[in-house]
Amino acid sequence: MTKDLAAFAKEKGVKYFMISFTDLFGAQRAKLVPAAAIADMQEEGAGFAGFAAWLDMTPAHPDLFAIPDPSSVIQLPWKKDVAWVAADCFMEEKSVEQAPRNTLIRMIDAAGKKGLRVKTGVEAEYFLILPDGSEISDPRDIAEKPCYDQQAVMRRYDVISEICDYMLELGWGPYQNDHEDANGQFEMNWEFDDALKTADKHSFFKFMVKSVAEKHGLRATFMPKPFKHLTGNGCHCHVSVWDKKGKENAFADKKDELGLSKDGMHFLGGIMAHATALAAITNPTVNSYKRINAAGTASGATWAPNSVTWSGNNRTHMVRVPGPGRFELRLPDGAANPYLLQAVVIAAGLDGLKSKADPGKRYDHDMYAEPGLAADAPKLPLNLLDALRTFDADSALKTALGEEFSAAYVKLKTGEWTAYTSHLTEWERENTLDI
Repeated sequence: MTKDLAAFAKEKGVKYFMISFTDLFGAQRAKLVPAAAIADMQEEGAGFAGFAAWLDMTPAHPDLFAIPDPSSVIQLPWKKDVAWVAADCFMEEKSVEQAPRNTLIRMIDAAGKKGLRVKTGVEAEYFLILPDGSEISDPRDIAEKPCYDQQAVMRRYDVISEICDYMLELGWGPYQNDHEDANGQFEMNWEFDDALKTADKHSFFKFMVKSVAEKHGLRATFMPKPFKHLTGNGCHCHVSVWDKKGKENAFADKKDELGLSKDGMHFLGGIMAHATALAAITNPTVNSYKRINAAGTASGATWAPNSVTWSGNNRTHMVRVPGPGRFELRLPDGAANPYLLQAVVIAAGLDGLKSKADPGKRYDHDMYAEPGLAADAPKLPLNLLDALRTFDADSALKTALGEEFSAAYVKLKTGEWTAYTSHLTEWERENTLDI
């Protein structure tokens, strides 16, 4: 594990470091620092004006310093003289509580105090589109059922294989790549890891995919619902909880039908209890709710939940339990902040352990074909404002994540909603101009 960035630069031939932090909106912010200056930056951090990013700060706030975490450093496989390194935000030598990576670290520490180590994997779907964003990049990708389309994935072989080669080089353990359920959509899977490592990899993966796509004259988007008629971009999160050393699955129980222990069920119960509130974080944009509440898609399935239900190995529900000691949360989408996604899962799960939460009734029917069989299940929010209001009313979740973070998030995201509602759309002109 790297500890000295200056030594890393000398060994790897790195000329510049990209010191990066992720703001509350999931945008990656960075400064490009020459290797000659990295020793000082590792000690003191790179300076930023917090107000200039999506953080709840004013122009009068002191400098925000992003202190790089050397254990996260990644030499860019496609540009070897540059290295990316995730950073933690400080101001006046105090941790910035609202910063997403800092929030995740607090939740990891909270789990650690209970002797638990959360490990996760993500499935970050994306579209390869034209540079202007108007349509998918492959005009021949028009199948009604395009999922796993062999010809379509090979037409994008140059992009997909380059990204996968880089993940192999980085030691991430990538194990499959495929064309997903929407035309122009792809998914690439790599091995699960500790929650912070997964979040750093997720953040870098988005940067890498966009960079490689641009190199090939294309554009990659993780937007939840970029095309009305196509399946949206999910970011399913696989969760397992281990002992502190990470050697033994703490929630696995061979005697249980699904392989989940009582504590595993309580952790899942926390996810279910807070689902409508955590949607504000797992589905953080106006566009997110066009995926959750989609009427239908060209392929015949949205692959997104709209109700708070859980099941065994059944993909039509919000949570499925595909194997012993783990579950898959299918709620998050491509806009999810890599750090806040992990943080809110841990926060909700730990609260479930504390309250010994019951996950409720298990459903095993096809939720898309027979939604009425779960008519009593809570519904997920219809829009971002509903999600934010539900999150703001969930005192247990807000306290777990931190009051400063929660207040900043609600404030800035409510501002985003206000900006959206004040925007005059073409739909309004087409449908109400002559009323």
